[in-house]
Amino acid sequence: AGTVDSVYGPTKNIWGSDLKYSIGKKLPKKKTRLRIAGGSSGGSAVAVATEACFAALGSDSGGSTRNPASYCGIVGFKPTYSSISRHGLIPLVNSMDVPGILTRNVEDASFIYNTICGIDPKDSTTVNVNKITLDKNLNCHKLRIGIPKEYYCKGMSSDVVETWKYVEKVLEEGGATIQSVSMPHTPYSIACYSVLNQCEVASNMARYDGLRYGQRAEVDHSTNQMYSETRSQSLNSVVRGRILAGNYFLLQKNYHKYFLQALKIRQLICEDFRKVWEVVDILLTPTTLTEAPIFKDFMNYDNREQCALNDYCTQSANMSGCPAISIPIRISENEMPLSIQLMAPNYKEESLLSLAYWIEKEVQFPLLRILQ
Repeated sequence: AGTVDSVYGPTKNIWGSDLKYSIGKKLPKKKTRLRIAGGSSGGSAVAVATEACFAALGSDSGGSTRNPASYCGIVGFKPTYSSISRHGLIPLVNSMDVPGILTRNVEDASFIYNTICGIDPKDSTTVNVNKITLDKNLNCHKLRIGIPKEYYCKGMSSDVVETWKYVEKVLEEGGATIQSVSMPHTPYSIACYSVLNQCEVASNMARYDGLRYGQRAEVDHSTNQMYSETRSQSLNSVVRGRILAGNYFLLQKNYHKYFLQALKIRQLICEDFRKVWEVVDILLTPTTLTEAPIFKDFMNYDNREQCALNDYCTQSANMSGCPAISIPIRISENEMPLSIQLMAPNYKEESLLSLAYWIEKEVQFPLLRILQ
């Protein structure tokens, strides 16, 4: 959830690190502290934030590109499910996996989207979508912006709440209509995702048995022992835990109690989105509940708690399949980036990115620069 489980060690967030960098034209004044980069595409986010690359891709199943984008002060864009091919992506949760785009600004994200969107014969879920053109002279007066009240939740920092309200004010002053909306099943999204994730992980990871995919353990006296050793060596404790839980949920005696109930909750969440799009054009929410956590504090939580902390605001977009984008807004008192998230109806990427571009121009977020 936080890119902290790699065999090479945790991915370090450039913000708050001991590397020399500037925030806009200013040098950071706070004491350096190791902070997480977010996840699970934290490596992609750090690569973009440090300008090691123009753009990066990551898989987004519950917020895995938007979350690290928020923590690393860059743009993280999850397109509509089926608009970009998943061919080449290692599957985690097939029904929610979307290749996400990480860039330093919205215009770059739209360029990458136009480059990779559309039908792929190697991914039967893809559909034909139009390339987008950013409206760089967007008039906000006809826009209806929804503020879902359920997204204000326990654990959300005052900095994040103030940033959310600040963007709401910017939009209102720009002429948009702001209204409170209700999405009552949002609080159940993380628990629902936990069940569906683990069931699909159990299925997807079954292929890594040492015969067909990946590493094979050096065991030649027993096939069962070879399977066991291969999976112990190849899959860490978090993955193995999800496989065990998924197999438990899929047992015949538990299938209706857990898996089917989770599918029903997912439909209720999707219905929340269908209803809200009848009254608003865009949803405005936080991306994460806090600024990037300090590594030591984050490791006090187990993986389930880490996901709840990271994905509360982002996961529902994967449930519904709708496009969502995280954009950096301002700097916290601890000199860390704070972001907000925008969501739009399925296949409304052009409207979503155009508004994100407008907000980006208004707030003038100071980008990080590495100093030689």
